[in-house]
Amino acid sequence: TGVIRTALHNMDREAREHYSVVIQAKDMAGQVGGLSGSTTVNITLTDVNDNPPRFPQKHYQLYVPESAQVGSAVGKIKANDADTGSNADMKYTIINGDGAGVFSISTDKETREGILSLKKPLNYEKKKSYTLNIEGANTHLDFRFSHLGPFKDVTMLKIIVGDVDEPPLFTMPSYVMEVYENAKIGTAVGTVTAQDPDTANSLVRYFIDHNTEEDRYFTIDASTGTIKTAKTFDREETPWYNITVAASEIDNPGLVSHVPVGVRILDVNDNPPELAREYDVVVCENAKPGQVIQTITATDKDYSANGARFHFSLDEGLALNPNFTLRDNEDNTASILTRRRRYSRTTQDIYYLPVLISDGGVPPLSSSSTLTIRVCACERDGRVRTCHAEAFLSSAGLSTGALIAILLCVVILLAIVVLFITLRRSKKEPLIISEEDVRENVVTYDDEGGGEEDTEAFDITALRNPSAAEELKYRRDVRPEVKPVPRHHPSSSLDSIDVQEFLKQRLAEADLDPSVPPYDSLQTYAYEGHRSEAGSISSLDSATTHSDQDYNYLGDWGPEFKKLAELYGEIESERTT
Repeated sequence: TGVIRTALHNMDREAREHYSVVIQAKDMAGQVGGLSGSTTVNITLTDVNDNPPRFPQKHYQLYVPESAQVGSAVGKIKANDADTGSNADMKYTIINGDGAGVFSISTDKETREGILSLKKPLNYEKKKSYTLNIEGANTHLDFRFSHLGPFKDVTMLKIIVGDVDEPPLFTMPSYVMEVYENAKIGTAVGTVTAQDPDTANSLVRYFIDHNTEEDRYFTIDASTGTIKTAKTFDREETPWYNITVAASEIDNPGLVSHVPVGVRILDVNDNPPELAREYDVVVCENAKPGQVIQTITATDKDYSANGARFHFSLDEGLALNPNFTLRDNEDNTASILTRRRRYSRTTQDIYYLPVLISDGGVPPLSSSSTLTIRVCACERDGRVRTCHAEAFLSSAGLSTGALIAILLCVVILLAIVVLFITLRRSKKEPLIISEEDVRENVVTYDDEGGGEEDTEAFDITALRNPSAAEELKYRRDVRPEVKPVPRHHPSSSLDSIDVQEFLKQRLAEADLDPSVPPYDSLQTYAYEGHRSEAGSISSLDSATTHSDQDYNYLGDWGPEFKKLAELYGEIESERTT
């Protein structure tokens, strides 16, 4: 069948892993003359866990400086195992020793080494060496070979702690100090302490890292570590300062350690109380005595222990206020009350009330504030309707809408006046130019005559022409109800007509005509008439005719006759002289 079997007992892979076997096959049952063939078979022995791990040495020694960082790897250790693969997997543990709490060990799966790490900081001055018992054991056991065990090994590791020059060490990890805000410059705030942990115990020098503005408010004594104030403080502005203090050895300034220091600024009563806000106090005109019109409160920048209780009062140095009073509610508030009934804006629309506020600090502080109280018109339910100038208009019964309507009417009236003046200027000049320009002739003619001596310029026959009045003229604004009777006049020559008779005839016709209304109408008389018994009122012949008549009464007739009165007044004066 060609089965290959082992020929040796307990073959050891660790002694020899590979074998080569030549196999020959013959036919004819191996008789002479038969044919044969051969081949080579390579045999590899597989590994089993039949070799326990072993440390090359039973005692090891490791040097670790005291400056080693916690968590860092400080050394390696390895146990040898002749097996391979998973049969050689190892786990390392610290089974006992005084350094079990300071060091820890882990296994590197790739290299199968034990990695020794630092769990706690070392201090050469306190402990100079540690002893560890380290065990290395296989993790995969084959119970067929347990009789070859145990499959673990133990070794002892001694760790020597090396002395290193360390920076100074502060007695506390952090410091908190306090100082009052009114402390003078140079006041001691507190002291920090640091020592050289080395056996040499070198002297320590202190300083402040001035990296921030807060660090400049303090100074430190380089020898004693006493922190002092360098500036004045205001707790209301900055209540807390954080600084960093450094310490270094005088022999080795490069070794520096730092510690945080917090400085709390304590409060003193250095701020007087004041009103919490600007109050707009309003009193109604119909206010009653004892009525609360405003509740005020105060505030203090100091800490509540220095002035949480406020006291309100009126200034005792002033006379008793007849209008308003103040009541302290004893809960850090005060009420403003009226003293009398009825307030008038027309008499006084603004009142001023000085209020004195004091706190309960040590020493107590006080301040004076003045409240401005306005008098306003209010509804019956106390709601403010209006104040100041608007109130005066309301008392007169004029609202804003009424004012707008009045202004609009004034603008319209002004526009009408301007339009009237413009139209009047565009009209024709009147017959009488002014009161001063009073003339004898009422009608203005277009042609200029030749003067008083010119008697030929006017044709009297035009007045004697009866045909000018023959045509009957009706009023255009009134429709006649009775049809007029046509007039028939006998024809006559112009020379035979008597002007006086002609005018009488026309007058009678006008009086008897029912179609002519009894008001002014156009009538053409075309007759100058005979000389009146009263004489002529014309001044044409006044220069040559002397009369004893007194013309002073012309001055009483008005401005229309002023010019005439002046003319006759001059004639009268010349006559008397």
